Order: sequence, then structure tokens, then C-alpha cells
Amino acid sequence: MPRPGDANVTGDLALNKLHPLRYAIALAFAMPAVALGAESASADSASPDTPATKLAQAQAPAAAGQAAPAAVEKFSVTGKREQYRGDVAVDDLPQSVQVITGETLKQIGAVKLNDALDIATGVARQNTFGGLWDGFAIRGFAGDLNVPSGYLVNGFNGGRGFGGIRDTSSIDRMEILRGPTSAIFGRGEPGGTVSITTKKPQFKTEGSGTVSFGSHSFRRLEGDITGAVADSVALRLNGAYEDADSFRDTVHTKREFLSPSALFRLGANTTLSYEYEWSKQEIPFDRGVVAFNNQLGIIPNSRYLGEPGDGPTKADVRGHQLELQHSLSTRWTLLVGATHRTTELDGIGQNPELAAARQPFLVDGQTLSRQRRFTDYGSTDSVLRGEVSGSFKLADMTHHVLFGADVEKFELDRLQTRYRPPAFNAGSSLATLNAVNIFNPVYGNAPLANQNVFNDTEKQDSTGLYFSDQIDLSRAWKLRFGGRWDSFKQEIDNRLATQQPPKQDVSQFSPQAGLMFRVSDDVSLYAAYGEGFRPNSGFDVNRNPFEPELTKSYEAGARYSSYDGKMSGTIAVFKMEKTNVLTADPVNAGQSIAIGAAESRGIEVDFAGQLPGRIDVIFSYAYTDAYSATDVRDVDFGRVVASGDPLINIPKHNASLLASRNFDLDGHRLNLGGGVKYISSRLGETGTNFYLPSYTLVRIFGSYDITRNFTVSGEINNLTDKVYYPASFAALWVAAGAPREYQIRGTYRF
Repeated sequence: MPRPGDANVTGDLALNKLHPLRYAIALAFAMPAVALGAESASADSASPDTPATKLAQAQAPAAAGQAAPAAVEKFSVTGKREQYRGDVAVDDLPQSVQVITGETLKQIGAVKLNDALDIATGVARQNTFGGLWDGFAIRGFAGDLNVPSGYLVNGFNGGRGFGGIRDTSSIDRMEILRGPTSAIFGRGEPGGTVSITTKKPQFKTEGSGTVSFGSHSFRRLEGDITGAVADSVALRLNGAYEDADSFRDTVHTKREFLSPSALFRLGANTTLSYEYEWSKQEIPFDRGVVAFNNQLGIIPNSRYLGEPGDGPTKADVRGHQLELQHSLSTRWTLLVGATHRTTELDGIGQNPELAAARQPFLVDGQTLSRQRRFTDYGSTDSVLRGEVSGSFKLADMTHHVLFGADVEKFELDRLQTRYRPPAFNAGSSLATLNAVNIFNPVYGNAPLANQNVFNDTEKQDSTGLYFSDQIDLSRAWKLRFGGRWDSFKQEIDNRLATQQPPKQDVSQFSPQAGLMFRVSDDVSLYAAYGEGFRPNSGFDVNRNPFEPELTKSYEAGARYSSYDGKMSGTIAVFKMEKTNVLTADPVNAGQSIAIGAAESRGIEVDFAGQLPGRIDVIFSYAYTDAYSATDVRDVDFGRVVASGDPLINIPKHNASLLASRNFDLDGHRLNLGGGVKYISSRLGETGTNFYLPSYTLVRIFGSYDITRNFTVSGEINNLTDKVYYPASFAALWVAAGAPREYQIRGTYRF
């Protein structure tokens, strides 16, 4: 296949004219770019004869000692438009928006997306498929628990497919855009959207390297370097390598992440950026611990109930993003972007059996039978997006207008097989049941997983057209309205069936509106309404495709932002309604029907700023009441869910507080801080009275600038060594929380 970037490596970057530092940056970028032509080969198969190595050998002598171009640093990147937003500032949006910077994530030592979202308002942890991907709910709605949660990376969906856990090393900032935004972003949950912006190449040479150590043999290397390699070309290389044991017995993980990027100035009005994402993870499948008669804590949270001999499950990602920004005039901008992303997930894992007739543990409280499952998933996601944004005046009112369209092609290939234990009786052996004694597990069972569960391919083709207009009615009043039209086509080829599922072809228009009133320079009030759309996969007993999920979302609030920018906060009330939720067919066993409904309502408060005494604070609190709005049977277990029953894993109370302060210690900066996280009790298995207990976690962190360039930092998480359970899917699939752990890091910046 063509190798994007090869021409730039050998020509535009002019490596033979670079001094050693710029040459090193260019070479680091060139290596993964050249490798694009051989993505089907093993990522570990590099040899001294690769094109990148030959290029380095050929160019290294010529690069030595060359001076930097005199005009390299005269450029700066300004006026960058945000996807789906145009020229409207965050403070002018009639919705609740929380911003978390990459520096904050480093301060608290959050290296995974789920850890980062722990300090976000109204975000609750969900099923993570044995710890293999990110799972979360915003304002009580999580979507399909059998796939990773969706989030945006530079405007593209980074949660599509099965690429594993998102690393935070490349994150510049995260925005949690809560409320009725589906009309612009497209298919998704009405609670909100997590939007990640990655670090971009800079024309000023700078970088950092971090070495981390911690509990359970935790080791991590992280690097980031950027700079100009020509008058109009800047590169950046960001990456991380992590190797660690776990508080969970026998569990060892390895994660690698690499993201080279380039920025090209194609003239005074045009920039072109490219970003590559390479990720490789090896994580054992881990369904956690079990509860007996709804009682947790019967075994230590360290007890692993899988099979160490199954080895890790591997997740791989290869992704490309390309974006062109062109200023059509001083007021109008064209933004065109494209992405192509492939993911792979394969491995073997143990799932405690949930059917009562096959699970002796529900009787004797010690013999846990398990399904052994082999999973091999692959996906390809391609998106093309274009939008024009700008402003004009009409009748003394300024219109901030955005028109856009996106086209997506998503393909998924799934294969899953299993060994399922038979119904147990008094003579059933541990080997036949594929079982372990939870109090004294003896590992070594490896029954052949040859019973098909999934063996299919799925193709999705979708098109979206969207627009928005934010009108400055006056200096105080702003009106926003918009909408999105979606067309969705789905085709499934079930290799195990002679009769194929029907094709889906649905479309939907989703409107959005909001009003904001600026009471003063510091305070504004707003209200918003939006509708959303998310297709349901599959068909009913009559082979009719399910109607898509439809949502309505209401929000009102007040926002504060101090004149000096040191303090900001939001208080919001919201209500959301969802219809056409898949449930078990009450008449036809084993079938589903889209008749369910759910609602969520609540209050959120978030604040960030510097209090008197130079104390920096980030605070969030959410009250969320999420519940079923109809009497149905749930699609996973077929159990009765009554109207008013809570949704799984959603705490009614969720609060977080971080506080820190800088000190001057002999002319060097010392930062000390701490945090508290509270989660109230929440439902742990749908259709039951099994609840996960509430918990409060305490952390402390700090950093000290030994020199101007070198900083030592660290943190202790779960300082009080609290036993807790962050999420579950069933009483036999409960994620265990980590005990007290520490990390210490050394960071060198230049």
C-alpha cells in the first residue's frame, strides 16, 4: 500500500540540512511513517535493514553540525478552529463544559482515561470487559455495555472498535461537554461527550522525559519532543512504555503507545496536520471477584479467579488522522479532516458462569464454574469530515455559523468461541465444570473452547449533515440553534446462520437549541434542549430491524468565570429521556424488543480556580437519579425491571475534590496537594437487590523542582487502604479496587 509521509521524510523535511536535535526528531517521526507500508507485519520485527535505518545511516554524517534555519521560530499556530464548534468560545456555549488539562493529569498521576475521568463531574465507571477497555457513563446513561464507551479524539471517535485502554500521555486537554450536544456530534448518548485534544507540534524546540516507578513493580517511561525541522514544518513525537505487575495475583500488564505528528504551513492561510497513533497492550482478562448471597469481601481483592496459563489478551491500534485548515477570509474557515483506524483484540479469558443451573457457587459458596472464551475481534473505521464556519452581521446581530458533513464506513469482524460448563450435580468434577475453589484456587484447567458464540461480520455506512447558528442578539443575549441529519445503513453477515439478519436503513433528524444571558462580565445563565439518535443493532422475532434509540435532553444552569480567569464554575440541572431501549421480549423467549425507556435527572456543580492563600482547587459534585421508566425484562438476564428501578453502576452522589499549593523552598518550587473522591452505593446487577457499597478514597501528591529542568514528583493513592469496588456487571463479575499504592517520577524538561 502507499506509505503516507515517505515523500516528506525524504524530501520536504530535508534531513541533510538539519542539526542533530532536529534530525533526531525527524528520524523519530520517520520510523513509524515508513512502517505504514508494512502494517501487516509484526510491530516487533524491525531490523537494521529497514528503510528508516538505511535513511539514518545515509543522512547522519551530513546532519552533524548543521546550524538551524534562521527563520524557523518566526511562525506560531494561531486561530485554530475546533471541530463541530467553529469560532464559538467555550464560555459562550449554552451548556455545561468542564476542562481538564494534561498538566492536571500529570499532577495526579493519571495515565489511563478512566483514571482521568474520575475527577470529572457526573462520570461513573462501567463495565470494562475484564479490564480491556474504557467504560463510563455520563449523567447516568452509558449506552451499549458490550462495547467500549465512545469519546472524541481531535473530533473523531476514538472509542470505535476494540483498541484497549486509552493512554493519557498525548493528551493536551479534555473537555467534558455535558448535555444536549448529540445534534452536532452525531450518534451517541445524551449525557455528554468526552472530547480529547492531543498535543500538537510546535515550532519552538522543547521536550520532556519521565521515568516512573511504583507499587507492584510498576515501571513507566514517557517521552515528548517537538520542534521545527524546516521553516514551515514542525514535528512532534510522544510515547509511553509501561510494564507492571498488579495487586491482583499473577496479573502482569504491558502497554506501549506512540504518537508522532507533523504540522505543515502551506502558506499564510493554510495548515496541514497529520497524526499517527500506534498502541499495543497485553492485559490478562480479569472479571474480578465474586459476591455470595450479595455479600462482598468473602475473598481478598487480590484473589485472581481466571487462569494464569491463558496468557494476556492483546489489543492493537493503528490510526491515522489528517486535517487541513484553510482561512477563506478573515471571518470564514474551511476545515477538512479524515481518519483511518484499525483495531485488533484477541485472547482467552475466564468468565464465571451466570446461569444458576450451571453454577455450583450459588449453592456451596466456594466452587466457581467458568466459561472459557476465545475472542478474536478486528475493526476498521474510516471517516471523512468537512465543515465551513464563520460569522456575519445581519440587522446588528452577529451570526456564528457552522455547516458540516461527515461520512463514515465501519467494518467489524467478530469471532468468539467458548467452553461452557454443563449443569452441575453431586458427581460433577472441577475439570468438567472448569471450576476453581475461590478460597484455594488450583490453576491449570484449559478445556477446549470450541463452541461458537459469535462468528460474523458487520458493515456500517453512515452519513451526517449538521449545522449550527449562534446569534449574538445583543451583548448580553445569545441564541443557539442547530441540528443534524443522520443516515445509517447496517449489514450483518452471520457465518453461523443460513438466514441472514435483515439490513438496516434508517435516518433521523436531531434538533438542538439553547439560550444564554450574560448577567455580568462574570456570570451567565443558560438553558438548552436537544434530541439524539443511536441505532439499535439486530432485529425482533418477526425479523424487523429494531427502531433506533431516541433521546430528549433538557438542561439549565449558571456559569461563573472571574475577570482575571483565576476562577470558574458551573451549576446545572438536567433531565434526559430515552425510548426504544432494547429489552427481553416478554412473549418470545430468547428474543429482544425495543420497548424500554429510561430517564435520568440531577444536579451538577463544578468549580476550578485559586482560592485565597494561593490554594488551587478542582471540585465537582453530581446528584444523578437514573432509572427505568417502564416495566420490562432486561435483555441480558431476562429479569423483571420495574419502573423506577435504578440503572446499573450509577451512584446518586458522586463528588471529587483536589487541592494543592505551591511553596518556595530555597528558591525552588514545591507543590503539595491532596484529593478526596466519594462514590455512593449503586446497583451492581440489573433486576436484583445486589448493590456495591459506597466508598471514599483519599490521595496525596506533590512535586519538587530540584533544578530548573528536573522535577521529582509522586503520589499515594487510596491513602487509607480502603477496600472498594468501582463497578460490576453481575454479582459474580465485580471489579476490585486497588489498595494503597504509590508512584514516584523523575521528569527532565528542556
